[in-house]
Amino acid sequence: MKAILKLVVVVLIANAFWRIGSAYTTCFRFKDAVRIAAADPGKSEDDLRQKILELASTYDVRLPDEAFTIHREVRHTVVEGSYTMPIAVLPGFVYQWPFNMDVDALSPIRPDQ
Repeated sequence: MKAILKLVVVVLIANAFWRIGSAYTTCFRFKDAVRIAAADPGKSEDDLRQKILELASTYDVRLPDEAFTIHREVRHTVVEGSYTMPIAVLPGFVYQWPFNMDVDALSPIRPDQ
């Protein structure tokens, strides 16, 4: 009986780590996609905002429009924001895990500039 209880605890811990790790993997992929989109010098702020919202939908990230800001200079773009992702840490227990989205992107110099 003691061995079964230990096995159940190990399975629950492994499941929690798997779900949290999967959420962090999604977060890192989403940030990388936002960084690539922010490095495009041809996008206006509105176009970039729409692209970030599309990427959020693609990566299943619940990111409201007001949850992030975009600061843009000539070749430098900063996207800052935060969101939460529901993670079923234990069966029947969903935790709203917070994530930050701090992306700093430099646009490449085009030869025609």
